[in-house]
Amino acid sequence: MDSAFTRRALLRAAGAATLAGCASPIPLPRASTPHLRLLGETTLPHKMQFQGTTVGGLSGIDFDPATGTWVAISDDRSELQPARFYALDIGVTPQGIAVQVKGVSTLRGPDGRPYPPRGAPETIDPESIRLLPQGRGVLWTSEGDPRANRSPAVTEARLDGSYVREFDLPAMLRWPAKPGTGPRNNLTFEGLALTPDARTAWVAMEAALEQDGPVPRVGAAGGPCRFTAFDVASGQAVRQVAYIPDPIPRAPQLPGGFADNGVSEILMLDADRMLVLERSFAMGTGMSLRIYAVDTREGSDVLRQDKLVAGEFRALTKQPVADFADFGLSRLDNTEGMCWGPRLPNGRRTLVVVSDDNFAANQVTQFAAFEFLD
Repeated sequence: MDSAFTRRALLRAAGAATLAGCASPIPLPRASTPHLRLLGETTLPHKMQFQGTTVGGLSGIDFDPATGTWVAISDDRSELQPARFYALDIGVTPQGIAVQVKGVSTLRGPDGRPYPPRGAPETIDPESIRLLPQGRGVLWTSEGDPRANRSPAVTEARLDGSYVREFDLPAMLRWPAKPGTGPRNNLTFEGLALTPDARTAWVAMEAALEQDGPVPRVGAAGGPCRFTAFDVASGQAVRQVAYIPDPIPRAPQLPGGFADNGVSEILMLDADRMLVLERSFAMGTGMSLRIYAVDTREGSDVLRQDKLVAGEFRALTKQPVADFADFGLSRLDNTEGMCWGPRLPNGRRTLVVVSDDNFAANQVTQFAAFEFLD
């Protein structure tokens, strides 16, 4: 079975929140002072129907304060319905969060047609989305599919979902690759962030390239994930830095059971600093969600390095921001989307997250809103 199918099947079978306290967590760095305060949470009904589509698999979310526009992208690979993103109406107040779905846009390829289901050469796996300023459209990422020789992608689309262009990827991030090199299936472009001036787009790998190191294990951090900066105007990569993901913080309940950890989203704090969301799952012990802050100026540029070797690059320094286990949420699920929401009356920013339910009955589409205290 491929890794994408395996992870989804295991999440559906085991449930993301079951037996969350059955194993002792591996100690990880924690923030000395709280950076987030929970305002509230809400969920959408399982397999909610909207305009002939199934709402779920929400893997990315964004908000434009200038227009009041909210969007969330589904990672349905055109298997239930054509690949798509939704327009939302989200209210965030000091008292909580409320969410309504108000529109849907079908993603279309260069030929103007909806993307086909998995297996076709044009297949996609949508993961993250960001709104471009002045309502000119969105950027969205796809993890691709090596079996279809479809590389990961960063695509610009209009608000109606129609295709504009794709960014030009460095060769190291494309398929096909030599054996033992290149991206791992379903562990590619999970995160996307825009700088405040929208001139630079950062794209985060969920896990290391094969030649750069292993995926995280219980007790062992993963190899470096490459975060690539693209010039939005030209679509060209201009810089790349390395981020080291945590060890898997909780062992699976049964020895040898499935467990993973990786980067599920990134978000710019300002022109240079970034929030990084790491998401881990272990069978029988559930989810772990942590946010770190990094300064992209601190890492050495590895864009010209085909292989990352210890001692030949400087990774980003991680500062703990939040552990979701501290917030008293009703459950921890497969949170993959993160964006800034509207400012509160006190002037502070809000942070909004959403979970990808994998269209599974034992998971939820959960929205949570936080006050950002820094």
